[in-house]
Amino acid sequence: MKYQVIIIGGGPAGYTAAETAGKAGLSVLLIEKNSLGGVCLNEGCIPTKTLLYSAKTYDSARHASKYAVNVSEVSFDLPKIIARKSKVVRKLVLGVKAKLTSNNVTMVTGEAQIIDKNTVRCGEETYETENLILCTGSETFIPPVPGVETVNYWTHRDALDSKELPASLVIVGGGVIGMEFASFFNSLGVQVTVVEMMDEILGGMDKELSGLLRADYAKRGVKFLLSTKVVALSQTEEGAVVSYENSEGNGSVTAEKLLMSVGRRPVTKGFGLENLNPDKTGRGAIRVNEKMQTSLPGVYVCGDLTGFSLLAHTAVREAEVAVHTILGKEDAMSYRAIPGVVYTNPEIAGVGETEESASSKGITYQVVKLPMAYSGRFVAENEGVNGVCKVLLDEQERVIGAHVLGNPASEIITLAGTAIELGLTAAAWKKIVFPHPTVGEIFREAL
Repeated sequence: MKYQVIIIGGGPAGYTAAETAGKAGLSVLLIEKNSLGGVCLNEGCIPTKTLLYSAKTYDSARHASKYAVNVSEVSFDLPKIIARKSKVVRKLVLGVKAKLTSNNVTMVTGEAQIIDKNTVRCGEETYETENLILCTGSETFIPPVPGVETVNYWTHRDALDSKELPASLVIVGGGVIGMEFASFFNSLGVQVTVVEMMDEILGGMDKELSGLLRADYAKRGVKFLLSTKVVALSQTEEGAVVSYENSEGNGSVTAEKLLMSVGRRPVTKGFGLENLNPDKTGRGAIRVNEKMQTSLPGVYVCGDLTGFSLLAHTAVREAEVAVHTILGKEDAMSYRAIPGVVYTNPEIAGVGETEESASSKGITYQVVKLPMAYSGRFVAENEGVNGVCKVLLDEQERVIGAHVLGNPASEIITLAGTAIELGLTAAAWKKIVFPHPTVGEIFREAL
């Protein structure tokens, strides 16, 4: 069986590539070993945001009196929260499948094995292709901490499906996944401790705003152990024991449950990548150019396997570029304005350069910073809540970075991303008419 395009992996990169190629009239085969939608749709982006919205709604009900609304006997039903999450995932997976079917994409469930760049086997069948797109995604990384094999720890997948709340939870890793689960379980009354090796949570995000978010959660009872290395794990009747060391010496924390959330790594084994042997970067990721082409003609890599940005929205755009290249359309991937969002409550979002990244690159910049209270809409909807908007400008006063702490940061950060991608100066951006009242006006106020 011959196809013009074979795609391995049905996550955001894979299903976007398949849909785009199918819509253009190419014959397409998509091979996925688990469920369509990949980690993002089945056990990442969508299910976590569904849980977080339930937690946010619960928080809103508990604090409704701040808005002169009286709500008595607020409670939640965790099994129903989990059931709703599963329903949302099923609905969206069916939606992806329907879009692929409508664009004449052939879908096969099973483990793909690459024979060579033009030949792929799945089960008993062998398929030939003119173009191969690899979108194998990433997997949870569990560090080889002494004793890890003796502990009944959670991964994010386990935490998503638990229908019982632990009394206490220790989270190893204060990155995006760790903080989102810290937010969820803290809202539902669990005693949460976050252990992070770096000197601040959310590495890669704006450090000042990350610190403000941490301080906010510390007030809510979340305990943070920063600059702290986990040296051993063990299991007792009381729960998991996390032994650590930091500048104050050695210590330990015990919790009913342990969530391991130190990061993810690209999936590079199990599908015959070694039979291609494409050029790799110094860090072991597959080397691609701006058109998502590898060193092998007709072989493309999109999504987490590039090792550049383990984000679904990056993967979607990379997939579009790869298919456009196959079609002969002029296109190129730009990483200048990739938004990053943490869906805590409040949300934190950033795009472009941070102060830390700009400094490390030797970029001369100026910071324009404004409290979110300068947005009338923000004040109306966030009683007693603070927030910060920060914009970075270069020497020509072009927008090179923007960072927001406060709801709905995730929805307004694209405004800044557009300004960065288009190379707008502060003056040019300020000429854009923003609707009033909106939280997004904060950018215009800041400039």
